[in-house]
Amino acid sequence: MKKTFELEDLDCANCARKMQEAIEKIPGVTSCSVNFMTQKMILEADDSNYEAILKEAVKTIAKVEPDCTVLL
Repeated sequence: MKKTFELEDLDCANCARKMQEAIEKIPGVTSCSVNFMTQKMILEADDSNYEAILKEAVKTIAKVEPDCTVLL
């Protein structure tokens, strides 16, 4: 499953890169793209476990940049 999520208060391109690299390491993630310019994240992961993977991705984003919010 592949979905796009808007990000709110993503402050820098370096943080976006760190988020993307960390999310790609989550088991079950096929691909992830975090774009600073568009303030969006495209997450592709296993259909069977997508909600749990998304939850882990949101936690990862909060660790990298606590002010950034994923609009679900």
